[in-house]
Amino acid sequence: MTKRREHRRTIGIAEAALDHLKTHELPATPRNFEFWYAYSAGFNRSLNRAVNAVLEAKGRITLDDVQRLHEVFLSSEHIGDRIEEIGGTASREIAALSEGIEQILAETAQYGAQLANTVAYLGSGASKGGSAAALHELIEATQRIEDRKRALEARLARSNAQFSALRTNIESIRYESICDPLTTLSVRRHFDLAIQRAVDEAGEQVVPLSLILTDIDHFKQFNDRYGHQTGDQVLRLVAQSAKQSIKSLDIACRYGGEEFAIILRDTTETQAVKVGERIRQAVMTRELVKRSTDEPLGHITISVGIATHRAGDTPQSMIERADACLYAAKRAGRNCVVSESMPIAGVARDVA
Repeated sequence: MTKRREHRRTIGIAEAALDHLKTHELPATPRNFEFWYAYSAGFNRSLNRAVNAVLEAKGRITLDDVQRLHEVFLSSEHIGDRIEEIGGTASREIAALSEGIEQILAETAQYGAQLANTVAYLGSGASKGGSAAALHELIEATQRIEDRKRALEARLARSNAQFSALRTNIESIRYESICDPLTTLSVRRHFDLAIQRAVDEAGEQVVPLSLILTDIDHFKQFNDRYGHQTGDQVLRLVAQSAKQSIKSLDIACRYGGEEFAIILRDTTETQAVKVGERIRQAVMTRELVKRSTDEPLGHITISVGIATHRAGDTPQSMIERADACLYAAKRAGRNCVVSESMPIAGVARDVA
């Protein structure tokens, strides 16, 4: 996405956020603006569901609603608190295990000494009564060790269950941090890291790398006409088509509101064009139906731009060339795939 397009896109989101502030008569504070900006951008699906539920129930969002929902869905401390909680739980579990192990080691050492003393006592010609008493004490000590061992085994079983739950929690946090909740594709932050790694790898190992940028044609008009829920259905359709058309090592991301980026490792331009065509045709052939009314909505289309790695490329240079090809596809009438070597790309070949 070029700086000019990014400017237009973010200004549009900002204007929508201001409209919400005006509609609900809320102070235009940074916190309130952040709240409505996140809602208007549509990336935080959980936030949008919660806001829509309040709007459906009450018809408006109050300042108290903003503060409550901001704390739950947007606070930077939210994930941090969960990580801190996981760390604290793990520390307590490890401390309890260490204590149990130290106890059984101490008792085992004591038991070993008692066993040696008993053997020495029995070997010294102890009386029958003395031998019986010594053996009785040894049996009791053995039982204590056995009880301690069973207790430690039970503790280990509980700890394993606890650690399994912690692993699940960590995976959940990791998923939340890299996945868009609406489309389940990677988020922009993950794309930025992944494209940098892919470009570095392509430069160092001299392997092919291609980047696809797609944009849903006339999405704003579609969204305005049929509503956000149907718009979300369209976004999920495109995301599913992208995921089903790429290799396991490739990375599909939600790049902007209705824009998607796909990093194709070890993929030439020719191969990337075939992938782009598969996605385009998969989207175009699906007939949409409005779920609430079963009203047929027809078909949607996407435009696709493709850039392939060149010597000396940076992530930004690849993105700019793919974006230029995407614009060429739009200029050509939309619903088509344009790569750098195609004559239709025009100035796209000259974009740095």
